[in-house]
Amino acid sequence: MLIRDADPVRDAAACAAVYAPAVLEGAASFEEVAPDAQEMGRRIASVRTGWPWLVAELDGRVAGYAYGSRHRERAAYRWASDVSVYVGAEHRRRGAARALYVDLLDRLERQGMRMACAGIALPNPASVALHESLGFQPVGVYRSIGFKLGRWWDVGWWQRPLGCAGPAEGAPPEPRPPHG
Repeated sequence: MLIRDADPVRDAAACAAVYAPAVLEGAASFEEVAPDAQEMGRRIASVRTGWPWLVAELDGRVAGYAYGSRHRERAAYRWASDVSVYVGAEHRRRGAARALYVDLLDRLERQGMRMACAGIALPNPASVALHESLGFQPVGVYRSIGFKLGRWWDVGWWQRPLGCAGPAEGAPPEPRPPHG
């Protein structure tokens, strides 16, 4: 398995194809219209200005992707990142999600991020198990927060400290760009 930086041109269509079932068939995403390749390419390019966006290749094909993004707009949150991972159905249970997250979390840590946060539409035992196996701990649940597929969904939140403890007092160093 190869984990590499996503390219907004080369990988957009494959990432859109991996993501579409999460949008159209379930509640893993609260979007209701799956983005096309052009929109996915725009998203990859936008995210990569501040956070990593990675793809996993299995058998020469993009099997899945993971990325970090801004947790919240307010400046004091700049050391926290939301994280997401999506793997195509035909590639699940082959370690792609774990490999993507291990690499992503390492890169976020090297950037100077202190906390990774993940929202999971519930129930989703596979996603909960993945996150908890990687050290994420549950911190709360938004009850009946999203309406999709004819019903209300809860979203659980998990967080995982990254190794960037920083000084006990004063501001930590500013987060660095994801590349270089």
